[in-house]
Amino acid sequence: MSGPRIERPAPAVDVAAVAERRRAARALLCHPLLHADGPHADEFRLARRHRAELERIFADGLGYRLVVEPGSARLMKAGLGRDATRPLRRRSGAPFTPRMYSLLCLTLAALSRSKGQLLVDELVAQVRSTAADAGIEVDLDALVDRRALHAALSALVDLGVLHERDGDLEHWVDQRTASLLDVRRERLALMVAASLSGVSSPEDLLDAAALPSAAGGARVAIRRRLVETPVLSVDQLTVEQAEWWSRSRNREREWFAEIVGLDLELRAEGAIALDPDGELTDVSFPGGGSARHLALLLLERVVTGVRSAAREAPVGERVWRYAEAALVEATAREVMAEWGAGLRKEHREDPAAALAEAREVLVGAGLVRPTRDGGWRVHAAAARYAVSAAISDPDGSRRSSSEEER
Repeated sequence: MSGPRIERPAPAVDVAAVAERRRAARALLCHPLLHADGPHADEFRLARRHRAELERIFADGLGYRLVVEPGSARLMKAGLGRDATRPLRRRSGAPFTPRMYSLLCLTLAALSRSKGQLLVDELVAQVRSTAADAGIEVDLDALVDRRALHAALSALVDLGVLHERDGDLEHWVDQRTASLLDVRRERLALMVAASLSGVSSPEDLLDAAALPSAAGGARVAIRRRLVETPVLSVDQLTVEQAEWWSRSRNREREWFAEIVGLDLELRAEGAIALDPDGELTDVSFPGGGSARHLALLLLERVVTGVRSAAREAPVGERVWRYAEAALVEATAREVMAEWGAGLRKEHREDPAAALAEAREVLVGAGLVRPTRDGGWRVHAAAARYAVSAAISDPDGSRRSSSEEER
């Protein structure tokens, strides 16, 4: 005779632990190298506390490897392949040039066999030697290469790999000032994220790094895309990925909300990953500033110009809509005429440069792709933005037309 079945209650969820893991995961996605003595020391301590669970989350969820050591935590992010990687940026905000990347790699190679503490001029000599061994021509007496090397050294200081103990590295390029540098070897060892074995070109390295893990497949590929570039387009998916996405997209909302605190906005054309806190990004949109204001004004009007054609197109053809060059140019003239007074002086004096800067903002946000003929291909997600604009007069009054999201 069987007795009554006893249901065991589900284990209670530790809400505080979930929140701590989410905070650490977000910090690692934004800053893949955390230190105990860095600006994100609190998040590093959380990464150490939840090391095992975070290692599993990143490996299973995104195919990324997390290395946590006593003083550092390094998330090995694989990238998205060719033409999809965010550039490393200088302190000024300008992207790294190919020459700067070359000098950065040469510096890392030189540091791997350097002393733990050295003068910047000693490091320059070692970089010269490393370049000669690699068959790469550099002239570190020339201003261009000195600036490229300075960008590399500054990036390594910001990453915590180098520490300026004494001197004036900031003015080294022009004034040849001395600087004493400490090399954090344990952090240096964490810098290289991908194996170079079997790689014969930069393209091969990008392709090899971007391959999803065997266990992850479509799930890992799509999650990576949404985490790293917030606009997902169904036209970018393989057949396998599209099938998985159609089955799993509603369930993915829960994963993104719990693990990284992102809200998924689902659309027929794909999805957008939104951060309610506005922190998990290196490219904000709309954001503040003259170029971003102009970009938003342009975007809304260009979207209006292609909306009727988009509504008539089959669903599979609505992801990107073409705006011919004449429409883009006419829209730019209208916006400049109406709202140019509210833009900064350089943009008022050079409308062509203003338009180019605004276009780069939209390209960086994943909403626009320029075409060879001067037109734009505009993503369907652009239709979610509506504008509420006003110019403030010196007396504080506002002349309004109508920054909001639909």
